[in-house]
Amino acid sequence: MFNETDYRPTRAIIDTKAIKHNVERVMSYLPKETQLIAVVKSDGYGHGAVRIALAALQAGAGMLAVATPDEAMTVRKHIKNVDILVLGTSPSSFVKVAAEQDIVLTVTSDTWVQQVNKQPPYEKKCRVHVKIDSGMGRIGVRTETELAKIVKYINQSNHLSIDGAFTHFSRADEKDVGLTKRQFHHFMQLVGCFPEKPRLVHASNSAAILVFPEYALDAVRYGISLYGIAPSKVVEERLPFALERAMTIETELAYVKKLAAGQPLGYGGRYVTNEEEWIGTLPIGYADGLKRGLTGQEVLIGGRRAPIVGTICMDQCMIRLPHVFPEGEKVVLIGKQGDEEIAVEEWANRLDTIPYEIAVTFSSRIPRIYN
Repeated sequence: MFNETDYRPTRAIIDTKAIKHNVERVMSYLPKETQLIAVVKSDGYGHGAVRIALAALQAGAGMLAVATPDEAMTVRKHIKNVDILVLGTSPSSFVKVAAEQDIVLTVTSDTWVQQVNKQPPYEKKCRVHVKIDSGMGRIGVRTETELAKIVKYINQSNHLSIDGAFTHFSRADEKDVGLTKRQFHHFMQLVGCFPEKPRLVHASNSAAILVFPEYALDAVRYGISLYGIAPSKVVEERLPFALERAMTIETELAYVKKLAAGQPLGYGGRYVTNEEEWIGTLPIGYADGLKRGLTGQEVLIGGRRAPIVGTICMDQCMIRLPHVFPEGEKVVLIGKQGDEEIAVEEWANRLDTIPYEIAVTFSSRIPRIYN
């Protein structure tokens, strides 16, 4: 069957075997009783939520997590009979649908619970996880008084039932472990205030899973490292096992030309050839996620590095070739070619950001190809 993306040479190759490897390795590292929650928010960190979720579940993950109600519904259309947790806030109008679809919601305030309790009765209750703010400062209950009020209203509710409690570490990927330890202590203090321990208590994100195995509890949330990316350099240096990267970004030479010395290139003529140079044009630009700030970033062609020159355009960019190559020659922007590799961290460092942002920036017009 024809697919409109079949003819685009710019593509993201997603290795589902790498996803399974990363799940299997972390599960062998965790206590047997700890459940793995595969985090597939933001379309699976740009890798494709449904296909990543399926691979993670096949490898042993027991639950999925997303950020928003629409993400949960998208995954639910394709995957049944597995719990999906919405990590962010949801409007009270979504609760009935969530209950019908077995989607687990996050509760952060007693006001929200009271709004839900005013609704007409449902056929079944919606399960919720109480978010505890142990130091992140984003959303969640911060005091015993707040927690007691939420638990009271939920226990009186015909619409909600407590299934879990969780928190999020703000600095588990840093060298100083003091704040993470204090967050965990505060979290467990509040968990101890529940009249009855929730079924799933979870705190660890990817960084904490890999650095603080003692914080595994009932479940862990495996996010960025599910995709083979370490949360930070600090964590990368302390990895208990090797991660396998799942995404390769590749394209091909669309056009090749030889320019004499002194020739300007692209918008603004910001690059001028120093000598006679072979220049190649690639069909990828900032509309695909190749930010304009990546001018100067290298790509791989023929197993060698070649720099992006001139201003990156919306749909195209140019590279300085080490020698002439034929049109159609494969070019790797992120991934391996020969003995060379360009990691997503290289882009992140150039743009003064984190690998997470790079992964989720690749636009939907780049087709995802799974193997």
